[in-house]
Amino acid sequence: MGISAFNPTRFPGSISGLLQVASLLALLLLLFKAAQLYLHRQWLLKAVQQFPCPPSHWLFGHKQEFQKDQELQQMLKWAEKFPSACPRWFRGNKLTVLIYNPDYMKVILGRSDPKAHDIYKLVSPWIGYGLLLLNGPTWFQHRRMLTPAFHYDILKPYVAVVANSVQVMLDRWEQLISEDSPLEIFQHVSLMTLDSIMKCAFSHKSSAQSDRNSHSYLQAIADLKDLIFYRIRSIIHQNDIIYSLSSNGQLFKQACKLAHEHTDQVIKQRKSQLQNETELEKIKRTRHLDFLDILLFAKMEDGNSFSNKDLRAEVDTFMFEGHDTTASGISWILYALAAHPDHQQRCREEVQSILGDEASITWEHLDQMSYMTMCIKEAMRIYPPVPSVSRELSKPVTFPDGRSLPKGIIVSLSIYTLHHNPKVWPNPEVFDPFRFAVDSTRHSHSFLPFSGGSRNCIGKQFAMNEMKVAVALTLLRFELLPDPTRTPLPVPRLVLKSKNGIYLYLRKLK
Repeated sequence: MGISAFNPTRFPGSISGLLQVASLLALLLLLFKAAQLYLHRQWLLKAVQQFPCPPSHWLFGHKQEFQKDQELQQMLKWAEKFPSACPRWFRGNKLTVLIYNPDYMKVILGRSDPKAHDIYKLVSPWIGYGLLLLNGPTWFQHRRMLTPAFHYDILKPYVAVVANSVQVMLDRWEQLISEDSPLEIFQHVSLMTLDSIMKCAFSHKSSAQSDRNSHSYLQAIADLKDLIFYRIRSIIHQNDIIYSLSSNGQLFKQACKLAHEHTDQVIKQRKSQLQNETELEKIKRTRHLDFLDILLFAKMEDGNSFSNKDLRAEVDTFMFEGHDTTASGISWILYALAAHPDHQQRCREEVQSILGDEASITWEHLDQMSYMTMCIKEAMRIYPPVPSVSRELSKPVTFPDGRSLPKGIIVSLSIYTLHHNPKVWPNPEVFDPFRFAVDSTRHSHSFLPFSGGSRNCIGKQFAMNEMKVAVALTLLRFELLPDPTRTPLPVPRLVLKSKNGIYLYLRKLK
């Protein structure tokens, strides 16, 4: 009988040899990776050597310096010690250079560097690649296509729509307020701005303020902002597979699903309306289309280059940015006026003198609200709705003071720190609307609530109009007072929020 080719006595030895080879290869790969990381860290250290910063741990970076929800306060301390810019190490080889000098801001915002991919990619499963995340020619194409949605002929009738949504909110506040307890306003303001943006930009017919699905959508947005913020700062959650298996990853997936269901329903409803020939003909005769109609007509006319994925990404992006940043702005403005009653009363008197006996606010009234506009801008200086934006340098940059950074470095434009930089704004914590008086002078890039350059906020005029309408109508109905036991604590998420809510006492005016 012949000997079998499979000899069990030799098999263990073969396995042992394979394991030894595999172990050796794994060790070599590990050493190669370690050397690669070491060399990259040395390159980073050399790249930012002109920018001093506090000592950092080789693995955990500046984590110890940034205690939970104290990031903004810590950055202000750094700005006092390190002029113009300072590197912040997140971990190992992960760093961003914080900049908070207007000359530096002007240089970066005047270039065409892309959004920082490692940061913004974490947002992409939620909002996709719309205007916020796109770069290059595709971004330019989408921006040019959507700009007509913010023509003044389009914005004019929106004033009445927004005013109606604000009155719904204020009516609700009248039912809820009492002499003894303050009201947390951010959730209410968020529902109002969501209602406004859905009616204005997405031709939505029903009120989001009475729709339970809108409450679910807002909760999903709140969860997504928190989850993304903490993921950016987590070492173990950078890997997509590991994150998807974690409890936070599961929550993120569920919140994305809820957000997408909301926007899908809005798209589906508008598509159904456009099946009506009368509605379709009316839209075709319109000189300027609303935001969603521009997207739907682009899809119909150029289905090859404008996909369903592109459509949903733009809707997800603007649904979020069109309501959440404005809600943040309005909430902080109302708090600032509550904390400064003299300025609040002067704004109220201005609105009363402008409106006189007229029933509601019109487009023509908005430009007459000069003092209230100053107060709105000063509130947005102290509480910028978007606290920072990031760019990845596509080529080297040299700043006006001679310091430079190479290609590949991520820079974070800290708008919050810029707005609180005492070298830019004397006594930055003092609420002084006259900083924005007509005859005042300031650096072109010292005030950036809507970012700047070619990638500034496409909806900034819509947002400013909505803030004026909301603040004016609120001041006509209520006196605002702060809750001294709950001073809001600003914390950075994708937008500026308060860790402990924004609570105000509301007194109905006679």
